[in-house]
Amino acid sequence: MQPESNTIPGMAVDTSFFLREKTGQAIESLKRGVWIYLLLLIFEGALRKWFLPRLAAPLLVVRDPLAIWMLFVAWKHGIFKLNWYIRAMITVSAISLFTTLIVGHRNIVVAAFGARILILHWPLMFLIGRVLERKDLIQMGKVWLLVSIPMLLLIMLQFYSPQSALINRGVGGDVAGAGFSGALGYYRPPGTFSFTTGNAQFFSVTGMFVAYFWLEKTNINRFVLMGASVALLAAIPFSISRTLTFQVILTGGFALLAIYRKPKYWARTAIVGAGLFFTLVFLNKFEFFQNATAALTVRYDSATEGEGGLEGVLGNRFLGGLLNALFSSNQPFFGYGMGMGTNAGAKLMMGNVDFFLIAEEDWARLVGEMGSLLGISVIVIRLRFCYKILTEGYKWLRENDMLPWILLSFAIYTVATGQWAQPTALGFSTLIGGWVIASLKGKETEEDQQAQ
Repeated sequence: MQPESNTIPGMAVDTSFFLREKTGQAIESLKRGVWIYLLLLIFEGALRKWFLPRLAAPLLVVRDPLAIWMLFVAWKHGIFKLNWYIRAMITVSAISLFTTLIVGHRNIVVAAFGARILILHWPLMFLIGRVLERKDLIQMGKVWLLVSIPMLLLIMLQFYSPQSALINRGVGGDVAGAGFSGALGYYRPPGTFSFTTGNAQFFSVTGMFVAYFWLEKTNINRFVLMGASVALLAAIPFSISRTLTFQVILTGGFALLAIYRKPKYWARTAIVGAGLFFTLVFLNKFEFFQNATAALTVRYDSATEGEGGLEGVLGNRFLGGLLNALFSSNQPFFGYGMGMGTNAGAKLMMGNVDFFLIAEEDWARLVGEMGSLLGISVIVIRLRFCYKILTEGYKWLRENDMLPWILLSFAIYTVATGQWAQPTALGFSTLIGGWVIASLKGKETEEDQQAQ
C-alpha cells in the first residue's frame, strides 16, 4: 500500500503525478508571466506616451501586479525557496520600512513605493532564474534581436523629428517631448521607453545577444542577426549615449576573453569583425549617419570635459560617486525614509520637482533613504550576489559555455549599481539578473534547443 499522503482516499492512485502536473502547469504559467514582463518592459513607455497617456501614472508600476501574481503562484506551488539573498534583503527592507514610518518621512505610500523595489522585484529575479530554461533564454534573445530592428528605425525618426512631433510625445502625452538634451540641436531619443535610459539599456541587451549569437552556433535567422548587428552599430550614435557606448565596449571585452579561451572562434570573430567594420564605414558615407556621429562626438567631448576628463567620467559617472555615498555623514542614522529618493516619491511628497531629493546614483540613494547601516547592507547583498554569479559565470566559461559570461557583461553592472529607483532600470536589472541565474543551470537543454 502506498503512503496515505500520496494516495487518493479509497484508491491506490499515486497523487504525486497530479502534483507534478500541477507544478509543471504553474511553471509554464510563470514562463508566460516572464514573457509578459519582458513585453511590458519594452512597451510600457509606449503605452504611457502614445496609447494610454491618461493612465501614465498607474502604468508606471504596471509590472508590479504581475510580480505579485508570479510570486504568489510560486509560493502556492512551492516552486522556489527563499535563499539567503532574498531573506537578507527582505529583512533589511522590513527594518527600514519600520524606521521610515517611525522616524523617517512617515508617508506610507512613498515608503511602499520604495520598499516594493527590494521586496517584489529582487525575489522576482530569482524566480525568473528558477523557471526559465536555456531554450527560453535563446528564444527571448531571438525575439529581442528582431525587435531591435524596428526600434532603430523609431529612434532615427525621433532623432530627426522636432520634440513637438507625435513620435516624440512625452509621458502622459506631454507635448514638450520625451527627448533629453544631446548635442548640436539633436535630442537623445527614448524609443518606446519613457526616458532615454531605457533606450540605452535596450540596445545594451541587444549588444549582448548579438555577441552571443555570432559566437555560438545557434539556430537563428542570419538575416535577423545581421539586421540586429547593423541596428546596434547605428543605435550607438543615434542614441547620443555614452552609457551605451561604454556598455558595448564592455560586452566586447567580455566576448574577447571568451574568444581567447576558445581559439577555434578566432577565424569567425575576424570575419564578423571585418564585416561590422566595413558596415560602419559604409554607413558613415551617408549624411544622416554622419550627423548622428557628430552629435555623439560633441556630446562625449563636452560632457567629458565638464566631468574632468576620462578620469572624472570613470570616477564620477560609472562609479557614480558611489564611494562618496559610503562615507557621507549628512543624513540621519536611519536615513530619510524609503522611497524618498525616487522621482515618484519626490513628486508625491513635494509636487513636481526637477531634481533628486537625495541622489541620482543608486548607492547614494540607498544610504540616504535607509541610513548608513541598512543602506550599506543592501549594497553588500547586491555585491555579494554579483561576485557569486561572476565567479560561477567564469567557471562555465572554462567549461566552454559562454552564455552566462556574455550575459554578465551587462548584468554585473546593472545589478550591482543600477538606478533601481527608476522603474525601467529596475525592470532591466530584474530581467537580466534572472537570465543570468537561468543560464547558470548549464547546457543540459542545449541539444533540445538546437533541434527546435
